[in-house]
Amino acid sequence: MTHPSHIRSWYSDSTPELPLQPTLEGAHQADVCILGAGLTGLSTAIELAEAGLSVIVLESKRVGWGASGRSGGQAIFGYGCDQGKITQALGLADSKRLFDWSIEGVEMIRQRCAKYAIDCDWRDIHAHVAIKPRHIVELKAWQRDLTENFDYPLQWWDREQLQEVMPNDRYLGALVDPRSGHLHPLKYTQGLANAARTLGVRIFEDSEVVKLERGPKPVFHTDKGTVSCDFAVLAGNAYVHGIAPELDRIIMPVGTYIGATAPLGEARAKDLIRNDMAVADVNWALDYFRLSADHRLLFGGRASYSTLPPPNLRGTLRQRMRRVFPQLSDIDMEYAWGGYVDISMNRAPHWGRLGNNVYYAQGFSGHGIAATGLAGRVMAEAIQGQAGRLDAFERLKHNPFPGGRLFRTPMLVAAMAWFKLRDALF
Repeated sequence: MTHPSHIRSWYSDSTPELPLQPTLEGAHQADVCILGAGLTGLSTAIELAEAGLSVIVLESKRVGWGASGRSGGQAIFGYGCDQGKITQALGLADSKRLFDWSIEGVEMIRQRCAKYAIDCDWRDIHAHVAIKPRHIVELKAWQRDLTENFDYPLQWWDREQLQEVMPNDRYLGALVDPRSGHLHPLKYTQGLANAARTLGVRIFEDSEVVKLERGPKPVFHTDKGTVSCDFAVLAGNAYVHGIAPELDRIIMPVGTYIGATAPLGEARAKDLIRNDMAVADVNWALDYFRLSADHRLLFGGRASYSTLPPPNLRGTLRQRMRRVFPQLSDIDMEYAWGGYVDISMNRAPHWGRLGNNVYYAQGFSGHGIAATGLAGRVMAEAIQGQAGRLDAFERLKHNPFPGGRLFRTPMLVAAMAWFKLRDALF
């Protein structure tokens, strides 16, 4: 039998495959059954297993097969939406609570790496960079808001200070967070899987869920087996459809893409980003980049809102990379890959429960490296009877994407075309 393998990327080629976990066969029981062995599902499993509950995780492909193992790897404070949207929805006091919890999500990465000896190439520092004068205004306003209302001071680097770290004529300044950072996402996800297994979590791969039977004891069905549980957790995000249709309407899959150069050598790589920080600009169609542990440049800068893969992906990424780093005009992309992230219409996290015993977390909107860990902890708390934090997230109202199943994708494509035009003209 042929088992699914990871999409080829620099991540998969630089990380040994975990031993294949069994396929679900026959009838099983657990206190909690989780759909999805990505960051959300594994984080939930660890929290519950540490509390002594029996946990089964069902994965349709391999551990970390989706966005968890293919992303840009940037771990950043906050959520996918501007914090102002959360303040407007919940008021400043609750918005501050949610913001503080997002910082907890970043710190959880460091704590889990230390506790479970996960080597995922973690590096400190993240910078949002300005390309245009209006970006400077936006970033400084953001800095003031975070300092005055959220007690989270960030550093502002003007052009000269930024160039000392990243010699680059494209950027006018940077908003820098020493506490955020970046990592190898597949190594981290596999490290969480190993941690979960040491805690007694049973992970089944190549076990696609085809049906969730709701009731006093939910039952997950695959082609070959079932899991009956007291609590169900849906953590498949952009890669799950039809299991809970009321959730499908709230999120949209968006293709996001990244490439990796051949190794540049330590000296040439360090001359691009001398302090090894992660970087993202603030255009709607943004570029983001960082160095790898083996001195490659990892560069993302292409998104598809139509769910169709872009033509000539490698060439497009190469062109965008050279626009940022013209000194790499002789360098090609050795790898180019992509996958889906799940976005909500307002880009805010969509976490909650269906009835009394089905929990979900989705809508990470490209901000999931840190927020997924927090989501797992918040859902685990609620399953154990401490639902205060999940209740706060459930107060964030979400509307379905307009246009229904037939028209919502072309409507989103049209909207994104306007934002890209705005990037280019203003």
